[in-house]
Formats: sequence, structure tokens, C-alpha cells
Amino acid sequence: MIEAALRRKIATGCRIMAHQGLSEDILGHISVRLDATRALVRCRGAHEQGLLFTTPDDVRTVNLVDGSVDHADYEAPSELPIHTETLAARADIDAVLHAHPPWVIAVDLAGHPFVPLVGAYNILAAKMAKSGIPVFARSALIRRPELAREMLECLGSGPACLMRGHGVTTVGATVEEAVARALAINSLAKMTARVTSMGGTPEPISESDMDELPDLAAGSNPRLVWQHYEQRLAHDGLSVEG
Repeated sequence: MIEAALRRKIATGCRIMAHQGLSEDILGHISVRLDATRALVRCRGAHEQGLLFTTPDDVRTVNLVDGSVDHADYEAPSELPIHTETLAARADIDAVLHAHPPWVIAVDLAGHPFVPLVGAYNILAAKMAKSGIPVFARSALIRRPELAREMLECLGSGPACLMRGHGVTTVGATVEEAVARALAINSLAKMTARVTSMGGTPEPISESDMDELPDLAAGSNPRLVWQHYEQRLAHDGLSVEG
């Protein structure tokens, strides 16, 4: 029952990613740790229809040691090392998300830093930008553990890492948290693009205003964000069945 619920949650998270523009087609995946040697991962299969239409069947149990998948019709994503190495290195998290959000990639490639230019508009984005969102400067496909470990040096103990010309990886204690963080970065990227397209320069808000923002990590914000976007899927007829 627990694994079935997690499969549905990962499928929902993948649909939210695509529905909110964090992926343009089939690319992206989420994993959740089951135990020391296994994780549930959004896998690749002959019958899949892209991230927006991920089903619980597309989420398979993957062996974190050898990368084997529990179903012959599916294979692990080529960038499985992002998940295996991150889960191995970070005992404080159980969920890993990797996506290719166009706005995030474009803003970084244009040379604009991700600064806390908003406050109450998106508190999670402001907090993450204030702490600093590191950028992994390589655009390679992360197919080898060695490359994943290079990325992890950039990620460190933080919640997210931008990947230049590639995408973003976020982590969390839950799928909801990893998804909320990815959505916050995407929101910040879109606002940065709006400001620069109008001739403005993104400037951080004042320290005094930053001090007025609550610590969402200790609250229910990821769950509320999740419920909102899950309902938006339902509104558009994209709820996950099963």
C-alpha cells in the first residue's frame, strides 16, 4: 500500500512538473528512497507518453547498486546516477527531482544571477535565492557516477543545484518538498526574465524585508503548494489514476 501510494505521488509530481513548464516533452524524473538499496524512480518505457502523462506504472523499483529495474518493459533513466549518488550522499533527504525547465536554463545562460528580487510574492524562492542557488557549470548528460559526484560537490548540503545548459536538480525530505523547490526556482527564473526583458536589473530585496519573511521550511508550505497544483491537474483533467 505504501509503495502504491508513492508511485502515484511520483506520477503526480511528474505531471505537475510538465504542467507547470518544468519540462517541454519527455525529459525529467523523480525518485524516492525505499531503503538502503532500492528506490522508486520514474523510468523509461516503450509505452510511455511523456512526463505530462506519467502513470504509476511508469514508476518502477530500481536497485540503487546495479541500476536494475523490476519490470522488463522499463529501463532506468540514463541519468540514474543523479538519483543513486544523491541518495547515497544525502541521508537528510529521501526525494530527488531532475528537470529541464526552459526559463531556468535561459536565465542562467543569459548570465543573470538568481537573486532574491522578490519577497512576499514567492517566499520560498526568496529564501532559496538568499541562501544561494549554486550552478554546476557542465552541460554533460549525467550518465556516470563520477559526473554525478561532481554535481554533488556543487549541490553540497543545499536544496537545489542549477545545471548550466541542462536543467535543475532539487531534493527534499518528500516528493512535495522537492517539487515545491523546483517550482519556486522556475517562478524566480520567470520573474527575472520579465524584469530583464523590460530593461530592468534584478536587485535583491533589502535585508530588513528579508528578515520579515517567515521560515517556510518549518511549516506546511510544500504540502499546500502540492495540493494546489494537484487540484490544477484535476481541473484540467490530468489527475493520476490508480
